[in-house]
Amino acid sequence: MKIFGDWRFLLMACLTLGLAPFFPEPHILGKIKWIAGGEVGMQPLDWFDALFHGTPWLLMIGFLIGKAIEFRKQVKS
Repeated sequence: MKIFGDWRFLLMACLTLGLAPFFPEPHILGKIKWIAGGEVGMQPLDWFDALFHGTPWLLMIGFLIGKAIEFRKQVKS
């Protein structure tokens, strides 16, 4: 899908869906802290929520890794 190769789309997804709601702290940061703290009391909906808000970040990381590999191949050639 061409849209997932567009860094502007991925950046907007990370800054909106990936961080929303913003106050009192970005939602994904709260979920990461919860998981890192031992996942005490997490329900299946909380796991889905973490995946939902984390997906834009995972796509951006994959995109950046792909670009780094592509750049490294060009440098070696």
